[in-house]
Amino acid sequence: MGSTRSVITVGNFDGVHLGHRALLAEARRLADQAGGAKVVAMAFAEHPLTALKPEQAPLKLTDTAQRMDALLGAGADVIEWLEPSPRILTLGPRQFVERAVEMFRPVGWVEGPDFRFGRGRAGDVQALHALGSELGFDVHIVEPVRVVLHDKSICPVSSSLVRWLVAHGRVNDARLCLGRPVAIRGPVVRGEQRGRTIGFPTVNLDTAGRQLPADGVYAGQALIGDRTYAAAISVGVKPTFGRLARAFEAFILDFDGDVYGQMLEVRVLHWLRDQWAFPSVDSLTRQMERDVASIRRLVESTLSGAAA
Repeated sequence: MGSTRSVITVGNFDGVHLGHRALLAEARRLADQAGGAKVVAMAFAEHPLTALKPEQAPLKLTDTAQRMDALLGAGADVIEWLEPSPRILTLGPRQFVERAVEMFRPVGWVEGPDFRFGRGRAGDVQALHALGSELGFDVHIVEPVRVVLHDKSICPVSSSLVRWLVAHGRVNDARLCLGRPVAIRGPVVRGEQRGRTIGFPTVNLDTAGRQLPADGVYAGQALIGDRTYAAAISVGVKPTFGRLARAFEAFILDFDGDVYGQMLEVRVLHWLRDQWAFPSVDSLTRQMERDVASIRRLVESTLSGAAA
């Protein structure tokens, strides 16, 4: 970064939830106070567990492009993507910090109270304070952001909490933690095209590695080009047709176009109902007609509420 000073914050930043945004807001404040310093988000491109213990690595809330957009929108000037390689993961706490100081010349470093860093997560905030005193930067600790969920529980926001909420279909609570809707993004792939035969053609997303909502039918939105459409979203195994593979698909209301091969973002706004096996295709079609009417009302209500 040449002679430019910086304020650093380090993490995985999956979801870029309210807690992450609080870190970036504090970093932004300190950078502006320092007179033109840059906010640097040092973000792991993949969760470190993907290299250390792949079987324990969590599913992703956001892909790299979503995280980048959210980090920049929350106040980061520079994103330094850290690969979870042996070269990075074997750095001791001092080595990790010295590397960051050499690259970015920080005047400040912002983290949460549970921040750990360096090989074996050996470094903590006390170690960071000590290194900051020695190497010339101030350490600022931001307390976790807490939210009141719809069941009235008060929870500190974390990526693991958001994953749990999404996995249990609590997309409205996840939205409270994220500060924006749950959004699944992926390339459109060809499905079985069964929906087209019953009047409800769907787009199927490749969602490998993503944390999907619990099986069910949801109201949502699909972003295509510069337009946003209401969408009926189905997550699950298509029990009426005996399909066993789990899928994420959306029937996009008032849209008749070809999006195969494109990257598509689908926002999941409201849980509507469970999936179940219908006795016939006709009964499934009638239910889908009712679903679409309900979804149209729900999405319109959400949009009008947001505008208000």
